[in-house]
Amino acid sequence: MLEGIVFTLATMALAYVSRASLRVPRSHGFYRFFAWELMLLLIVMNIDGWYVVPVSFDQTISGILMAISLIVIILGYGILRLLGERDDSRNDGALMVFEKTSVLVTHGIYRYIRHPMYSSLIFLDWGLFFKRMSWLSGGIALFACLFLVITSLVEETENIRYFGAQYREYMKRTKRFIPFMA
Repeated sequence: MLEGIVFTLATMALAYVSRASLRVPRSHGFYRFFAWELMLLLIVMNIDGWYVVPVSFDQTISGILMAISLIVIILGYGILRLLGERDDSRNDGALMVFEKTSVLVTHGIYRYIRHPMYSSLIFLDWGLFFKRMSWLSGGIALFACLFLVITSLVEETENIRYFGAQYREYMKRTKRFIPFMA
């Protein structure tokens, strides 16, 4: 019962934050909302068993993945805020405020990966899976990861539209999620 209430309230909060994107079904935020929902489901579904065996292989892997997620989000968001030169006049209502940049950020973590925030969410997603592994949570984590990949592909199309050839060149020298790999 409590899990249902938490899920419903958190879904309402995510829907509120994503309201502009949800009105534009082909925007990257539309797909990101569903990734967030699936990760929320993993949290609510598994929260009661997260620390049943706190010192175990799966809990250790989960902790490492979640720590990496935290580091990557701090680096990605921080450098975007610092160098992104926010442009509130940017005419794209589906973007969140911090996404409305007028400068393509290619320094810091963005020098190696194009999507540190989605990378962070992927690490978080799999960290949530390892908290309490099951076939069901594995399937949910896989679909959340798939939605994050789709989100990044749609965002790349949006970035090409806004930044043009500069973004295409950037794509050639960086990886999508993991430096030197993917």
